[in-house]
Amino acid sequence: MGAAIELDALLDQRRVWKGRPVPPPTNAQPTGHAALDASLPTGGWPPAALSEILFGGDGCGELRLLWPTLARLTSSGERVALVAPPHVPYPQAWQAAGVDLRWLALIEASGRDALWAAEQCLRSGSCGAVLCWLPQADDRALRRLQVAAETGQTLAFAYRPLTAALNPSPAALRIVVDARPVQVRVLKCRGGLSSAAPLSLVGLR
Repeated sequence: MGAAIELDALLDQRRVWKGRPVPPPTNAQPTGHAALDASLPTGGWPPAALSEILFGGDGCGELRLLWPTLARLTSSGERVALVAPPHVPYPQAWQAAGVDLRWLALIEASGRDALWAAEQCLRSGSCGAVLCWLPQADDRALRRLQVAAETGQTLAFAYRPLTAALNPSPAALRIVVDARPVQVRVLKCRGGLSSAAPLSLVGLR
């Protein structure tokens, strides 16, 4: 008790610096998954930044992870660009998830053209979110997307193979989608630490 009293006295005399809690961001972008939002320091996707989604194979929940966000954005009349998806989106599934297809733009490109298209969509500031599939992307390419997202104040999502987890990345957030069982793991998040424990999210099963 004596130590506690002495510490209180020091605080009262302003002889010890006391940190203040960081206020939540005013432009938070919820993921639509309560457990994931609770584990991220921003309470959702990092705004105006690049988020990497790493996955081992198509159909493991990598699209369903973003559907709540895309439904929210398109219902507000914000455009969502899909750059170089490996498959043609199935309209009925996207509509069933609440995505307004009128605000969905599909861009077919490959290699450097895909990176250029994603960068231009991000820089333009005309999209609520840009999703791009980058099987091969180096650190420099990812930094360009990060800067473009900041410039256009746009959510950027890069789908990359799970093997990319072994390499460093400038992305503000890195998430792994595991297929068996379907769950997500946060590898990296800017602004704080997140639990490395897997999260089972409703809607990804």
